[in-house]
Amino acid sequence: MQVNVVNLLDKDSKSNLNLDDKVFAAPYSEGLVHQVIVSYMAAARAGTKQNKGRSDVRGGGAKPWRQKGTGRARAGTNTSPIWRGGGVTFAARPRSFEKKVNKKMYRGAMRSILSEQIRKGALVVIEDLKLETHKTKDFLNVMSANNIDNAIFVEETLSENTYFASRNIPNIWAIDFFSLNPYDLYTAKKLVMTTAVMQKIEEWLS
Repeated sequence: MQVNVVNLLDKDSKSNLNLDDKVFAAPYSEGLVHQVIVSYMAAARAGTKQNKGRSDVRGGGAKPWRQKGTGRARAGTNTSPIWRGGGVTFAARPRSFEKKVNKKMYRGAMRSILSEQIRKGALVVIEDLKLETHKTKDFLNVMSANNIDNAIFVEETLSENTYFASRNIPNIWAIDFFSLNPYDLYTAKKLVMTTAVMQKIEEWLS
């Protein structure tokens, strides 16, 4: 397939880029995409929550009072979950929420998401951003001239100018190729990628 390459700084400059249909025209698999995104988000969870069970709290040992004759309910330990200051009944423990997804599934989901974004017209391919300064004002001028107000910019290697110029703008994210992930690709209103990134994606997913 062939896509237009846009020059954000010069609208009159136009060219085309040939892409592999196996990567960028793949059918959309909702189940696969859902599974991979859930796995990605689950792996980001810290899983560090912890409560104290009845064996972890301070106390226990001696029986609080004798079994019979006091008129009170029988009790064997003051660490019981029904006591104030006792342990938690089903105490949370640190654990991993990671869900296994193999490479074939992950790459298949990435192909599916990218292809769907192209079909929706949400992918913009550019030669290179090449900002001369790191001023946010200059970056905003470029975006407004190209009707971009909510997008993820992807460069092969994130330049300092792009990073500093975009970091304070709401709904704009600038990342490098190695930071690509299924969640960002799926939720992006618009994807702005350089030709170098598109070629690296093609090599990776073909």
